[in-house]
Amino acid sequence: MVRPQALMIQIATGDPRPIGKQIVDAVRMKIATGELKPGNQLPSVRGLAQQLTINPNTVAKAYAELTTEGWLESRQGMGLYVAEPRQRLSDAERERRLDDAVGRFINDVIPLGFPPDEVQARIAHEFQQLVPRKRA
Repeated sequence: MVRPQALMIQIATGDPRPIGKQIVDAVRMKIATGELKPGNQLPSVRGLAQQLTINPNTVAKAYAELTTEGWLESRQGMGLYVAEPRQRLSDAERERRLDDAVGRFINDVIPLGFPPDEVQARIAHEFQQLVPRKRA
C-alpha cells in the first residue's frame, strides 16, 4: 500500500492571501517544481488540517480547487493523488495570468530602486533553483 506523501507546507499568518489560497499555491508549486510527482498520494483532509492546525473545511476547499483545476485526482476510497501533467489552462488564460503576475511584480519592485540587471539576475537565479531539471 502506497503511503501519502508528506506535504511540507507552512501557513504564514501575516500573508494577505487566505489560508486556502496559500495551500493551493504551495501544492501547485510543489507539483510544478517536481517535488510532488504524478501518482504521489497527498495527506487526507483531516491529516493536513491537523498538521497545519487549521479547519478541515479549509483544506477540503483547497483540495477541491486543485482537483477541479486538474492538479489532483481523486481515487474513490483511496484518497487524492497528483494527476498526470496536462495543460490545465488555455494559452490565452496562461498569457493573461503571466501579464497580471508581471504587472504586480513590477509595481512591487520598481519603487525599491534596484537596477533592472540586478532584478533580472535574481529572477534568473530563482528560476534555476525552482524549475525542475529536464532529464535525458
